[in-house]
Amino acid sequence: MLKPISQWSKLLVALPWVLVAATPALGQEFHKGKTIVFIVGTAAGGGFDAYTRMIARHFGKYIPGNPNTVVQNMPGAGTLIAANYLYNKAEPDGLTIGLFSGSMIFKHVLGDQGVLFDGRKFGWLGTPAPERHACVLTEKSGVRTLEDWSASKRPIKLGSLGPGNATSAFPHLLRVVLGLPISVIEGFKGTADIRLAAESGEVDGACWGWDSIKVTWAKGVRSGFVRPVIQTTLEPHPDLLTVPVAIQQAKTKEEQELLRLGFQAYGPSAIAFSVPPGLAPERLLILQKGLMATMKDSDFLAEAKKANLVVSPIDGPTIAKVVADLYSVEPRLLGRFREITEVTPPRR
Repeated sequence: MLKPISQWSKLLVALPWVLVAATPALGQEFHKGKTIVFIVGTAAGGGFDAYTRMIARHFGKYIPGNPNTVVQNMPGAGTLIAANYLYNKAEPDGLTIGLFSGSMIFKHVLGDQGVLFDGRKFGWLGTPAPERHACVLTEKSGVRTLEDWSASKRPIKLGSLGPGNATSAFPHLLRVVLGLPISVIEGFKGTADIRLAAESGEVDGACWGWDSIKVTWAKGVRSGFVRPVIQTTLEPHPDLLTVPVAIQQAKTKEEQELLRLGFQAYGPSAIAFSVPPGLAPERLLILQKGLMATMKDSDFLAEAKKANLVVSPIDGPTIAKVVADLYSVEPRLLGRFREITEVTPPRR
């Protein structure tokens, strides 16, 4: 027997509230008894790996159903292998979370054909901290100051994860904008490998996040074997108030614009966690809230403090806005940046 129209109307009015009330239960039903896999685009032992493993240890208790978590390393091509995998192969079901360098997003903006994703379509969870880059050189390099570097009779060899990555882009920018003698050595799978190469004398140093360097290379920093020589931030890091800032050394407006763009491209979203495109909004929201809750967890914060890892979180919607803004940068500036950093131009 059909219900009277008035009874259907009452049911339809009540239905949205029923669905809202059921959402937490449905979320708990989904994640309960399952495992969330964190895919890290670098080798074990680096800053990305350290952040991820620490977050993974506490993340599950803030997801309804308290799922297990595991971390898998998927290094290669400056984290591009992991980024392409997350976008094209991982299921958008809320069980796979990726961490690849934010510089891969900028590679797509620049038109690199190896980038098989659109950064605007990932679901962004947030970041534990923005990246603040510095270039460090070892004692073996013979360079102690920016003046020493400028006067070097040989190119200073800087290790890199790959073209378009911050570890490559910043050295190229400094070579062109400030005229520093630099040779970029590509192909390392992670910053841990760069550290080993620098300690053996294969390279002289590298440019990546200072907050990561001071933790993962703490012994070298403490002993003076590793020295920060220049920063690629917009203002000095609190730890490095006497170390020159590149943008303050730039002489022209274009040079300043290029360095500012580099910071925007490789800073805020550098360590941002994301999920494959197409994840249901309610599951994305659960994971976003879970990450931000983890950032406030007392055990996590104690562990981060002990490990000397910076926690200055930025939420998912803000990271999504940062990524979207990169896609609207002036073409002229992008073209010059592409030319300098030797990123493959788009096909015609």
